[in-house]
Amino acid sequence: MTDKPNEADLTGVTPRKNPKPPIDDIGGRALKPATLMMGYGYDPMLSEGSLKPPIFLTSTFVFPNAAAGKRHFEGVTGKRPGGAEGLVYSRFNGPNQEILEDRLGVWEDAEDALTFSSGMSAIATLFLSMVRPGDTIVHSGPLYAATETLIARVLGRFGIHWLDFPAGATQDEIEAVLGKAASGRVALIYLESPANPTNALVDVEAVVAARKTVFGDAAEQPPIAIDNTFLGPLWHKPLAHGADLVVYSLTKYAGGHSDLVAGGVLGRKSLIDVIRAMRNTIGTITDPNTAWMLLRSLETLELRMTRAGENAAKVCAFLRDHPKVERVGYLGFLQDEPGQERQADIYRRHCSGAGSTFSLFLKGGEKESFAFLDALRIAKLAVSLGGTETLASHPAAMTHLSVPDARKRALGITDNLVRISIGVEDADDLIADFAQALDRV
Repeated sequence: MTDKPNEADLTGVTPRKNPKPPIDDIGGRALKPATLMMGYGYDPMLSEGSLKPPIFLTSTFVFPNAAAGKRHFEGVTGKRPGGAEGLVYSRFNGPNQEILEDRLGVWEDAEDALTFSSGMSAIATLFLSMVRPGDTIVHSGPLYAATETLIARVLGRFGIHWLDFPAGATQDEIEAVLGKAASGRVALIYLESPANPTNALVDVEAVVAARKTVFGDAAEQPPIAIDNTFLGPLWHKPLAHGADLVVYSLTKYAGGHSDLVAGGVLGRKSLIDVIRAMRNTIGTITDPNTAWMLLRSLETLELRMTRAGENAAKVCAFLRDHPKVERVGYLGFLQDEPGQERQADIYRRHCSGAGSTFSLFLKGGEKESFAFLDALRIAKLAVSLGGTETLASHPAAMTHLSVPDARKRALGITDNLVRISIGVEDADDLIADFAQALDRV
């Protein structure tokens, strides 16, 4: 929560309850994120002793005096960088959102963080804050279909161009694309790793090195932003590998219960300040109730992701040997797959776990994929991922239906690809469900 000036400094009256200093270490030992999620950024004494933060359902906040109101608006309007010193209006900030942003930043060791009404509103606000007509966005491919649509079809109408490189590209290949774009202004290098829905990894370190080769140490270096939804924040920390910004659909693992929609952007404060100014203008902040629900979810994030990851390893071990399965696109198998040496190297350097979302390639096409999906009894036929329940979907016919067929083929989004997100159910029960569904294919 944003530090507030002591009320005595503004009114001459000592407040009844003074906030306690935050606890982020014990005897010099830095506390782990899983511990900090239980109270970081919140003092119960500021909310009548309530153990958990209340939901602050208000549109506006009272200023202690006119001078404080002026100072807060100087921050909101950008006259003074860094945002408001205190609470102003719920389009700009609020207690639930600020506590949530503080806790999100803990997971990535980020300088600052912002939350949004959805993952796509986070991405859209990021793009709008960075680009101007004539600019180019260089991105990895594939991206989530709505992100590709936003870049190519929406921003393209306003004179924004794009170039892309494959998710698994080498430094030389990335440099070639950046070099081609560098004749104009490159506003942003945007990555998604693992890619949706193929699970292909991007070498963030190679992208950072390629940017340095092409742009040197110029002040106008394009920032590197990465969608970390599939593996973060437990199994992948892109800021530690040189990315400037990390993007999340908080709907997925962070929310984790398939009962909310939200997004986040974390990273370098100077860039977050620019994005905050755009969010203040267009009003894409998350609402207080959703922020409160996310605070609840972050308390069990490590537990949920760990259990789902363990389940996925068991399920994928079963699926890879099934006679009706062509291939399992699971990161934990990269080291054993011929031709995947490059991807295995990226995984070894960047990731601490294989996640719980993977691509299942069946022998056959759409007919066989649909038969499998329709036969599932425990796993739910639905898009999204990262919830407590197991979900399965058909990207080519669902989430990526709007992607042109030629591009889908180029990106490996085939009719026999089923995307599966493993939940926290019993692993043997899930295996039994997948076995009976494959029998129907």
